[in-house]
Amino acid sequence: MQDALATWLLGHTERITFGPPYVEHDVLLVDATVHVACKHLTTGADGNGKVACAAHGFAGYLPNPSQSARDTRAPFTRGSRHLVSFKQRRRVLHLPLKRAPQRTLPVLQSPNPCVDAPCRTADNTKGAACCRDLTLEIVAPDADPHLELLLRARRSPYLCKVTRTGPTMLECEVISACGYLDPSDGVGCVLHNRLLPNGRSAKPSICWDWPDIGPDEVTHPGCRLA
Repeated sequence: MQDALATWLLGHTERITFGPPYVEHDVLLVDATVHVACKHLTTGADGNGKVACAAHGFAGYLPNPSQSARDTRAPFTRGSRHLVSFKQRRRVLHLPLKRAPQRTLPVLQSPNPCVDAPCRTADNTKGAACCRDLTLEIVAPDADPHLELLLRARRSPYLCKVTRTGPTMLECEVISACGYLDPSDGVGCVLHNRLLPNGRSAKPSICWDWPDIGPDEVTHPGCRLA
């Protein structure tokens, strides 16, 4: 279960840089840097790199980007070799396709329901919306409010809905697309139907074990599975 969660989490590299995952008291944790600009940051119209803080009036020039092109690349995928978490370590493994059963019911051979779905994320990016944003639980003791204030100052909707859920935990939503999305259509998953060396699905269960949607829960507009 921890490997599946680590594979799912570490795939979302569009706006997040992750360190190595580790387990503490049976809980999967990872140090991460979220690359979302401050909502108070304003840039000059002349494009000379000068910026200012709309909240406090400070002005200056942008530092070097905190996220390099290397950080934003998709997890390693080449043919049948993919970067996944296995036995609590990130590894590049040969992941063979699951052998199709000799006899199946025709109704089980349905296409991906998300292909051409009109779903979209809050920044109006269309397609595979649930693979382009995620909810994070962040260890942030309320005795030190600095991290919480920094999170609440990020630009919405790329980081939003910051909520304190307990004395040590925050929750927020981040738009950061999964790097396992198939580049050919931007919707399919390159781990779909592939197997780990122990015979389990390489695709994390959180991606296909669709939960029951309660009456008070909100899904992405245009979702075909809700």
